[in-house]
Amino acid sequence: MKIVCYGVRSNETAYFEKLNKYNFDLKLVPEFLTHENVNEAEGMDAVLVRGNCVCDRQNLQKFHDFGIKYMFTRSVGVNHIDLVAAKDLDLLVARVPNYSPFAVAELALSLGMNLYRHLNVDIVRTTSGNFKVLPDVFSGEIHNATVGIVGTGRIGATEAKLYKGLGAKVLGYDPYPSEYAKQYVEFTDLDNLLSQSDIVSVHVPYFPGQNDNLINADFLSKMKASGILINTARGELADTKAIISAIKNDDIQSYGADVTMDESNIMGHEFSSLSDVPNQDVRELVGLYPKVLITPHVGSFTEPALEDMISISFDNFHETVETGTNKNIVTK
Repeated sequence: MKIVCYGVRSNETAYFEKLNKYNFDLKLVPEFLTHENVNEAEGMDAVLVRGNCVCDRQNLQKFHDFGIKYMFTRSVGVNHIDLVAAKDLDLLVARVPNYSPFAVAELALSLGMNLYRHLNVDIVRTTSGNFKVLPDVFSGEIHNATVGIVGTGRIGATEAKLYKGLGAKVLGYDPYPSEYAKQYVEFTDLDNLLSQSDIVSVHVPYFPGQNDNLINADFLSKMKASGILINTARGELADTKAIISAIKNDDIQSYGADVTMDESNIMGHEFSSLSDVPNQDVRELVGLYPKVLITPHVGSFTEPALEDMISISFDNFHETVETGTNKNIVTK
């Protein structure tokens, strides 16, 4: 089977080669899938994409015209894929249902701890030659803090476990609380979690048209003025304008995120300056540094997570070729 893999970073090539136990004929393309490079798939049997690849009807039609039947993603989320178009064009789409939960959980904790101890402010000052200890970086200690986890699936529960290990009180909100999460989380309603938590970390899956802008002005108004908000889930869950307003008005202390709106036009790109970022709200949000910390969607950029994503994707292809289907197909 010939598979074209889009968005393969230079350090990932060796892992694709090492984990290719089925001896697929791989074509590794460093860039995300776009309208300009879709023809890289011509002559291939299958396509493997990642989040932020442009998987709209135009590109899926191209794959169909090339005779491709399988377009899989090595991500958990599939909101970058036009699933209606995929079904119309008889393209099978499969995903990776999970990967190392520590990857995103550790990043979320790192962002939260950085902001809680004001390292963001300290580092800005020392790099400009200011080594004074000023009152605005006075902080509490995490073992006395309350952390709220919104969404306690595998990643959220793992972050709860990490914070619990540091001695924090951990509150959780989830419509479907798991027995695993109950080991680390005291479940409560969302309003109470927001009002009591020093750090609120969101790990909610994104369902287009259902929970867009979950993090809105009302959500933010229920947080402490000293509260820290972390979003390593999806940019679409957050009303960027509302977060900007909350930061500027000191309604919350700070915001850390590994995601933004309009990611396909931002993440994976290098701009000459912040002013060249094509989304005005994202520009303004990033410009609120150091009260706002934005990382370039690196949550899953760890060795264990990468190995999981590649291995499961290859298993998906192999099982589909052998049986005509696999348990991770989302376009049945």
